[in-house]
Amino acid sequence: MSKTFKAYQITKDDEGQKLSFTELTQEDLMDGDVTVKVEYSTLNYKDGLALTGRAPVVRRFPLTPGIDFAGTVVESTNPRFKANDRVILNGFGVGEVHSGGYAEVARVSGDWLVTTPEGFTSRQAMAVGTAGYTAMLSVLALEKHGIEPGNGKILVTGAAGGVGSVALLLLSKLGYQVTAVTGRPQEEDYLRSLGASEVLDRQPFSEKARPLGKELWAAAVDVAGGNTLANVISQIRYAGAVAVCGLADSMSLPTSVAPFILRGVSLYGIDSVMASLEVREEAWQRMAADLDLELLESMINEISLAELPNEAAAIMAGTVRGRTVVKIS
Repeated sequence: MSKTFKAYQITKDDEGQKLSFTELTQEDLMDGDVTVKVEYSTLNYKDGLALTGRAPVVRRFPLTPGIDFAGTVVESTNPRFKANDRVILNGFGVGEVHSGGYAEVARVSGDWLVTTPEGFTSRQAMAVGTAGYTAMLSVLALEKHGIEPGNGKILVTGAAGGVGSVALLLLSKLGYQVTAVTGRPQEEDYLRSLGASEVLDRQPFSEKARPLGKELWAAAVDVAGGNTLANVISQIRYAGAVAVCGLADSMSLPTSVAPFILRGVSLYGIDSVMASLEVREEAWQRMAADLDLELLESMINEISLAELPNEAAAIMAGTVRGRTVVKIS
C-alpha cells in the first residue's frame, strides 16, 4: 500500500469551513482496527451538506468527509475480518466525527463494517449507499407493521432522489402499487421506469395540511418532513403507517394527533446511522435478494473524486436524480 493517498479534507478557521483535495499519509489515518482500500463511495444529501458547509455535519477538524464507502480490507486486527475481505461502511459518525469515504484509504472500527453481500460489486454497493440502505430500512419497517401489497397504494415522496428512487425500486419489485411524489415533473418517465404506477406533483403536499384528509394510502415512505409529511400523515388509511427518514423540506412537523388517535396511524422513525449490526445485515441481505440490479444500474451516475464539489452543489440544488457513485481508486 502506498505511503501517501489522495483525499478530500475539511478544515475550519475563523473564516469558516474549507474543503481541499490533498495527499495524506498513513499517520493521518484515524484510530481503528481495520484498514480498507476504498474503491467506491457515494454522494448522499448529508454529504452534500458537509461538502458545501450548508449545515454543521462535520463536527471534528480536520476530517475527510463521506459517510459511505466500499472496498477491500488491507489490514485487520478485528477477528471478523481479514485481508482481501470485501466490506461496506454506512454511518456510525463516519464523515462527521471520524474520517470517511472520500479518500483512497480509510481506517475504522471493524464493528462498523458489514461484509459485502455475494453478488454485489463495490460499485453496486455504493449505488445503494446510505440512501438505498435507508430505503430498505423503511421498507422493512412497513413490512413489520404488517403492510402487504394487497393493502393498497404506497406513497413515496422525493421519489427522484436517492432514497426515493431505491424505495420505489424495492417496493415495486416486491409487488406493491407505488405512487411517486416529485417536484420534477420532467422525471415522470424515469420514475415509471422504476415501477411507479402513478406520479404526483409535490406542490399540493407542500401546502398547510388539514388534521385529517381523505384516506388514500396504505402506507408511505417520506424523505421530506414539514408540510409534506403532515399532508402524508393526514391521508394515511386506518391502521396504516409512515416510515420517515429525511428532512429535505423541513425538520418541523406541523400536524395534530388526530391521525394517530382517530385512525391508528403509526409513524416509524428510520435511523440509518446507529442501527445495530443485526439490522444492517438484515437490510443488506434483503437488498441482495430484492433489488433489481439492472434497474439499479439505470439510476447510477458515476463521477470521479475531482467532480465531487460540483456534484455536491447539484444535490443541494435538487437537480440530482437517482444515485451518484464516486470512483475512488
